[in-house]
Amino acid sequence: MPSSEAALRAQSSTGKLEVLPSQFYEERLSEVARARKPSPIWDLFSVESNPGMLSMLAGKPHPDTFPFEYIQLGIRPAGSEPNDPTVQDLTIRDDELATALQYNVTPGIPELNQWMFKMMQEVHKRGPNEGWRVSIGPGSQDLLYKAFNAFLNPGDMIMVEGPTYPGATPILEALGCQYVSVDTDKDGILASELAKVLENWDSSKPMPKVLYTIPFGSNPSGVTASTERRIEILKLSKKYGFIILEDDPYYFLYYGDSPRPPSYFSLEAQVLGEVGRVLRFDSFSKVLSAGFRIGWLTGPERLLSAIECHSATSVVQASSLSQVVILKLLREWGVEGLLKHADKVAKFYKERRDIMATCLDRRLKGLAEWSTPDAAMFYWLKLKLPEGVNLESVSLEGDSTVFIRSKAIDRGVLVLPGATAFVDGRQTARVRVSFSLLTEEETDEAIRRLAEVLKEEIHSKSA
Repeated sequence: MPSSEAALRAQSSTGKLEVLPSQFYEERLSEVARARKPSPIWDLFSVESNPGMLSMLAGKPHPDTFPFEYIQLGIRPAGSEPNDPTVQDLTIRDDELATALQYNVTPGIPELNQWMFKMMQEVHKRGPNEGWRVSIGPGSQDLLYKAFNAFLNPGDMIMVEGPTYPGATPILEALGCQYVSVDTDKDGILASELAKVLENWDSSKPMPKVLYTIPFGSNPSGVTASTERRIEILKLSKKYGFIILEDDPYYFLYYGDSPRPPSYFSLEAQVLGEVGRVLRFDSFSKVLSAGFRIGWLTGPERLLSAIECHSATSVVQASSLSQVVILKLLREWGVEGLLKHADKVAKFYKERRDIMATCLDRRLKGLAEWSTPDAAMFYWLKLKLPEGVNLESVSLEGDSTVFIRSKAIDRGVLVLPGATAFVDGRQTARVRVSFSLLTEEETDEAIRRLAEVLKEEIHSKSA
């Protein structure tokens, strides 16, 4: 296997970069997305900022009627430790406060949108004139929901990892989708299996339009896709014409020993010599605040406009107040400061991961199997649950759902049953355990309780 750098050099295009045309996406949008029209109010909203414009367009409440005079924030220095006593006061008042308390444009407050565009350029090494932009939304979960709606008609096929994000499966079920579940290994989604599925596709059925993947610290498996595997997937996307939905809330929570692999969004220009096959989802939830509900999309204009059309008739926009708080922070820290902070956050979760590793070795060795994650905040445990009373070996897999709901919860320990992460209805002895919140003592006690009830289950079925 060549090194990542050699593979990229081999695939880089020396010719002019091709930007996929709008028609490429038009053919892949759902009937609902194609039928949506711009909101008559919000479509004109940005014109209000034109010099000299006197707007009587929107029913904006007058800021003098709001009872707030200022909002004061205390922030730590960029890259500081959680217990750093140094606190800087930031105050939101006057025009900033008026913006924070008022309606705004659907893609996000323009200055914040520009900051995010600049950060995506720097982090993912993309040029400014390559047919992409940024759109800010009320959390990446909301943007993911709208992206699925933008692509999928009832009965359409979608390709997903097995396991996949448990928060995505209810959306897809409600849309009446069918699934191709592609297994993963330590390097991410299996490109060879995906290729086999597509090569043998029933020609009487439409080809899948999208692949949904979580490439860093995949929730729930904790796997980070290797650069080589990402290159293979990108080649398949071009060969078979599907779009990659790159859901990456844990991009900044990578703490592996190897260098961070480049994103699909970063790689597509180098690997394919063209751009526009990746729609990327990012979030501030894991690095700044989950309660802000701020995420952003990065990708082709036609796809972002389709999703914004949906937002303009539902939530209208992400919270103006949350956006202004983040903007205020970025003005103070800059992109460099934000990335320093993200590095500290990743270090924090690496330490938490190591604490749980010690507890797992102490309490669950011989009772479960696991791999060590290099990103995010989860272990993906395979419990040695018995299948039934006539048990010949405790290594046989039972299903964790009933065990968790009827046994573990009663003993005061809660984890996520693994079946929620598979779209094909399979049973599994897997469970997802989070190491993000509990103290070291609480983590050890939680794993002790899980081990105790698991031993009881094994003994009761093998007696």
